Amino acid sequence: MGRAIGILGCSLALLLLLLRAPPARGSPHRLRRQPRTGGVSRSHGPAGTTCKNQPLDLVFIVDSSRSVRPEEFEKVKVFLSKMIDTLDVGERTTRVAVMNYASTVKVEFPLRTYFDKASMKEAVSRIEPLSAGTMTGLAIQTAMDEVFTEEMGTRPANFNIPKVVIVVTDGRPQDRVQDVAASAQAAGIEIYAVGVDRADMQSLRIMASEPLDEHVFYVETYGVIEKLTSKFRETFCAANVCALGTHDCQQVCVSDGGSYLCDCYQGYTLNPDKRTCSAVDPCAPGRHECEQVCVSNNGSYVCECYEGHSLNPDKKTCSAMDMCTPGRHDCAQVCLSNDGSYRCDCFEGYTLNPDKKTCSAVDMCAPGRHDCEQVCVRDDLFYTCDCYQGYTLNPDKKTCSRAITSSLVTTEESCKCEAIAALQDSVTSHLEALSAKLDEVSEKLQAYQGRQQVV
Repeated sequence: MGRAIGILGCSLALLLLLLRAPPARGSPHRLRRQPRTGGVSRSHGPAGTTCKNQPLDLVFIVDSSRSVRPEEFEKVKVFLSKMIDTLDVGERTTRVAVMNYASTVKVEFPLRTYFDKASMKEAVSRIEPLSAGTMTGLAIQTAMDEVFTEEMGTRPANFNIPKVVIVVTDGRPQDRVQDVAASAQAAGIEIYAVGVDRADMQSLRIMASEPLDEHVFYVETYGVIEKLTSKFRETFCAANVCALGTHDCQQVCVSDGGSYLCDCYQGYTLNPDKRTCSAVDPCAPGRHECEQVCVSNNGSYVCECYEGHSLNPDKKTCSAMDMCTPGRHDCAQVCLSNDGSYRCDCFEGYTLNPDKKTCSAVDMCAPGRHDCEQVCVRDDLFYTCDCYQGYTLNPDKKTCSRAITSSLVTTEESCKCEAIAALQDSVTSHLEALSAKLDEVSEKLQAYQGRQQVV
């Protein structure tokens, strides 16, 4: 009576132990595809209990040791039958094998035997418990050696058909299951561990594939194990919701268990309705890696540079160009580079015109432009200094000094000089005669003065 009450109470809830761990690297043929980053939406999968799941090579390994009562084992067979009902079984779709284990292992039927649900379910109904120990490791090893072979119906590796094991047990393995499970996973076998009642949770986690929250399940009694059917249906049908075309995603549909997520192509973003997509501006701040100019290009972008700069080989950064290289500027005479730009200048003796490009010759003899003391004489782009009449240019070629009269004179000048000389001689003679008379008068005056003194 107490056990019946316990079964009734526990049938109200299905307890799943979610023990998340990081995904294992190198695990092939993952059934759970992870959605891409970005906005997502959920929708229910197709109605009904079956689905066009992706093809599998699926092996059930069920525990029929002493701890599993006959009536409980019947519950396990019901679970297997319901699982078969949910699968798209067939030679070219999902192939199913069932193994029964305790201290020994029995392959009830391999993957190559049945390709229709009715035959499989009939074979399941005839399975009898073995009623001895719990050699879970031995069962997994037997699956690798005797079931997952091409002779027994496993499809070749190049078919890329996932190999999946579902272990159902209520006890603790009596052998080293950890090493065997690791070998199976390394061989590409994905293991789901279902624990019932007294099952050892640590052992379930050891044998199951990563991530554990998707591969480890627990129910308190066999009476509610069939409730796991829907969970496995969601897992195995995860890829099919999108494939059947029953979704309403505008661009990308990503399966997620029994539901799906909408996503968008690169260069698009999911709209608030979680179904449609809009093109993103790849040149919006923070979306691109261009150093200077970002140019949108059909959902993507290309980088460009400001005038006077060129794009570097990394197609992102820019370097200033030498704008004064031939052909890059329009200066008439001199080009001066300036950080990706330039300005024009002129040679000495020229001045820049208002257009800032061409040049005109400068008047070098304009006031303030030369250093001549007296006269500036322009000579094309240069100048020379000269002096006024009667002056001569000094050795510094700038200043002037008064000229010295030359001894070499003309005939006319010579005649003039002779006349002047004669005049000078006549004047001199007259002056000398006058001076003599003055001397005579002076003597007579002195003599007169002497006689007056005697008297």
